[in-house]
Amino acid sequence: MSDRLTLHAASPDSQAQVRVLSVIPPMTQLNTPYPSTAYLTGFLRSRGIASQQVDLALGLVLHLLTPECLKQVQLLALALPEDKRSASVNAFLDHFPRYQQSISPTIAFLQGRDATLCHRIAGRGFLPEGPRFASLDAFDDESGDALGWAFGALGQQDRARHLATLYLNDIADVLRDAVDTRFEFVRYGESLAGSQSSFDALADALAAPPNLIDTLLQQLTLQAMQQHQPTLVLLSVPFPGAVYAALRIAQTIKLHHPDVTVCLGGGYVNTELRSLSEPRLFDFVDVVTLDAGERPVLSLIEHLQGQRSQQRLVRSFVRVDGAVKYINWAEPDVAFDDVGTPTWDGLPLHKYLSLLDMLNPMHRLWSDGRWNKLTVAHGCYWKKCSFCDVSLDYISRYDTATATTLVDRIERVIEETGQTGFHFVDEAAPPKALKAMAEEILRRQLQLTWWGNIRFEKTFTPDLCELLAESGCIAMSGGLEVASDRLLTLMQKGVTVAQVARVTQGFARAGVLVHAYLMYGFPTQTVQDTVDALEYVRQLFENGCIHSGFFHRFACTVHSPVGMNPSAYGVSLLPLPAGGFAQNDVGFIDPTGTDHDLLGRGLKKAIYNYMHGVGLEEDVRSWFDLSTCPKPKVARHAIQQALTNNSTS
Repeated sequence: MSDRLTLHAASPDSQAQVRVLSVIPPMTQLNTPYPSTAYLTGFLRSRGIASQQVDLALGLVLHLLTPECLKQVQLLALALPEDKRSASVNAFLDHFPRYQQSISPTIAFLQGRDATLCHRIAGRGFLPEGPRFASLDAFDDESGDALGWAFGALGQQDRARHLATLYLNDIADVLRDAVDTRFEFVRYGESLAGSQSSFDALADALAAPPNLIDTLLQQLTLQAMQQHQPTLVLLSVPFPGAVYAALRIAQTIKLHHPDVTVCLGGGYVNTELRSLSEPRLFDFVDVVTLDAGERPVLSLIEHLQGQRSQQRLVRSFVRVDGAVKYINWAEPDVAFDDVGTPTWDGLPLHKYLSLLDMLNPMHRLWSDGRWNKLTVAHGCYWKKCSFCDVSLDYISRYDTATATTLVDRIERVIEETGQTGFHFVDEAAPPKALKAMAEEILRRQLQLTWWGNIRFEKTFTPDLCELLAESGCIAMSGGLEVASDRLLTLMQKGVTVAQVARVTQGFARAGVLVHAYLMYGFPTQTVQDTVDALEYVRQLFENGCIHSGFFHRFACTVHSPVGMNPSAYGVSLLPLPAGGFAQNDVGFIDPTGTDHDLLGRGLKKAIYNYMHGVGLEEDVRSWFDLSTCPKPKVARHAIQQALTNNSTS
C-alpha cells in the first residue's frame, strides 16, 4: 500500500463519486447498534454524501450461531485432545444434537420472531444446559425453582430470555475454548489492543493463518464491499475489544480492494492512539482520525475529491515516506446543533438479540431490547472529575442543541425506526437540557421510554425527577464512585454521599430505576475507606435509593488530572513502556500500599448479592477475605438519617 493517499474519485467536482461505508466491527453490542455509524451516516447524508452502514459485529455472531457453523465448531472441538477440553466443550460435545437443533429457534425467539417458544425454554427441557447454568443454583428458593423468586408465575418471557442468554454464553465459551481463545460476545481480542504500547501482538495475530471466526468475518466483509461498492470505508472502533476484528476487516479490504481508502476512528483511537507513531498500523488503514468524526471525515472526503491537499486534513494521522505524520489544519468542529439526525437505515433492526444477562431490573437495560441511542449534548458540562479524561475532546468540548432541535431528532428517529425507546449516552446529561427536553416532549404529547447518565447533583430535585419520569424516563445511571466524602472531594466530583442519597431517592420515588457507578483503588484509598464505602452502598440499597451498581477498579490515564498531576493525589507514576502504539493507562505507586485486588473481590461479591436483594442485613466485613478487617466508621443508619433530615428541612 502506498504511503500517500491517492485520489480514488474520478473528478474533483462531484460529491456523489465518494461512496462511504461506515462499519461497526466485532465486538460491540448484540441488542442494539453501536451509535457511531448512525451518527456519521446521518451527518454525511445531510451534506449530500452517499453513505451506507453495516454492523459486522451482529453479522458475525448471527453467522456463528447457525446449525451449519456449530457443526464446524463441533469438528474443531473433537480435534482437541481430551485433556485439553474444557467443561464447556465437553458439555457441548455431549449434547451437540440438541445444540444444533435448538440454535435457530432460540435466535428467532431472542429476535422477537417466535415469542411462544418461551414456554418450552422456560420449562427447562428445551435447551441443553452447560456450565453457565450453574449460576442459577445460587438463587434456588425453597421449592427448588431458581427463577421463580425473580420472575414469578407470569414472567415466562423474561425467564426464557435469561435461560436463552445463559445458553448463548455457554456457546461463546465453546468458541473461546475450541476456536479462538480471544473470543467473547462483547469483546474480541481485547488484550491485543488495550493499553498495548507495542503493535507486535496485534501484528503477530493479524499475520497468523485465519481461524473459523476470521474466515467468516472475511466473507462478511467481502459481501458488504460487493453490496455497497464504497470508495471510503470508516471503521469505528469504540473499545479495545473491537480493534483486532477491525484490522482483520481492513486487511481483507486492502487485499481484495486496494484502491479503497480505509479510515480508522472511534473512542479507542481517541483515548489510546493520540501519540501514535507506529507505521505498521498503516499497512492496514490509510488514515487514523481523532475526536469527533464529522470534521476530519469531511476534510478527508474533500481531499479524496481533489478539493484540498493532504496538508489540510484535520486531526488525522497518515504515513508519509515510511513515518507517521499528524496533520491538523485549524478548522472549527461542526456544532452539535448542526450534526444532523442519526439514521439507522441499512442496519437490520429486526435481527438484534434481546438478551437478559442479569436478573436485576436496572442492569438488564444494557442488553435487553433495542434502544435508539442519542446524546443530549456533546461533552460534559462539569469536566472536573480527576479520574476522567477531562483534557480530551469528548469530555472537554461542551456543546448543546436546543430542546426543539433535540426533540425534532427524536421524532425523526421514531418515524424511521418505529420504536420509541431511547438511551441518551452522554457522559453526564445536563439537568437544564434534560428539563427543557422533558417539557418539550410533554408539550408535543410524545410517548417515549428513555434513560440516561447523569451526575447525582442537587439540581435534580424531586420535582425535576417527577417531570423527567412523566416525560418517559425509566432509569438513570450516575457516578457515586468511592462513597467517601474525603475521596469525592479529592476527585472533584462535586457531590457528597448524603446529596447522592437524596437525589437517588427522588428518582426512586418517581418510579425511576437508579444505577450507581462505583470505584475502588483510587489514590490514597485505604481499607477503612473501602469498608466505609461499602457500608454506604449497602445502606443505599437498603433504603431503596439505588437498584443496581457496578464496582470497577480505578485506572489512571495519561489524559486525566491524576495522570497529568499525580503529586496532587499523593502518588507517583511509573514510566510508560516504550512503543509507538497505544498509550492510555499508566501505572502508579500509591504509598498506602492497599491490596485493592483482594478488596475488589469482596466488593464485587457484595454488589452482585445486593442487586439480587441478598445479604443486605449482613455486616459488610463478611464480604472481605481479610484476616483482620476494620469496623465501618459509618453509622448504621447514616443514609436513613440523611434522608430524614432532608424531608424535614
